[in-house]
Amino acid sequence: MSFSADPLDSDESAGKPGALVSPVVRAFRLLRYVVDGGSTSNLSEVGRSIDVNRVTVMRLIATLEHEGVLEALPQGGHRIGLPFLKLATAATAANDMLDLGRRVLADVRRQLNVSAYLAALDGGHVVYLLRDMPEAGLISSVRVGSRVAAHLTTPGRMLLAWQPPATLDALLEADPAASAQAGKLRAQLAADRERGCAWSFSGFEQGINSCAAPVFGALGEAAAAISVAGPETAFGADADSRARTEQVILQAARDLSSLLGSRGYPPAG
Repeated sequence: MSFSADPLDSDESAGKPGALVSPVVRAFRLLRYVVDGGSTSNLSEVGRSIDVNRVTVMRLIATLEHEGVLEALPQGGHRIGLPFLKLATAATAANDMLDLGRRVLADVRRQLNVSAYLAALDGGHVVYLLRDMPEAGLISSVRVGSRVAAHLTTPGRMLLAWQPPATLDALLEADPAASAQAGKLRAQLAADRERGCAWSFSGFEQGINSCAAPVFGALGEAAAAISVAGPETAFGADADSRARTEQVILQAARDLSSLLGSRGYPPAG
């Protein structure tokens, strides 16, 4: 059986700036074929459909199976693998989280009249994804895109508190500053988790108090954290202010978790 030459393999294509990577293009041809209902039982037919030879089809399938992108069916053929579906779902959820998060943060800011943030964990750091500020503003070094050691911030502490034990161990060991105070930090994280929110009183930034609560995804994972921050003279300065803040932020975190598909707040386990 003969196949037409693939332009992706031509020297001309390979020499162009930003040339396409032909194995990747072929892999996506195969994925589109499977998603459109094509069967991989007949490799020669697959090859004709995506314009590659039979041996290449075999190698593509073996590679995609290894990476969890394709899953072999007992009756023959393949379907999209669960690991790949989870990855796609997580990517979709990330976009949804930002869109939905903007609305939730706006509601928090309106109720408390302080700056509200959405942050996510990136290794041992927390990255601030969104911010909604009142008209008066807030003098703070935290901006959208700020990346701070997680254990220093309230959203970071909340996210660390809900990590699996092995993951938390690895994150603390990788950060010398966190590792040096691991015992004290673990006790703080346990208390944060028990309370359901984390407070900082002029801790990360002088003169600014902060409170955070975790947001959970559809799989029960700590996907993000909502935090609020305001001047210590007016925000969280007394028991009534702290109780009001916790009520609002926990409800906001519960609402966003529900919108992301979480079936319980906090998740069991």
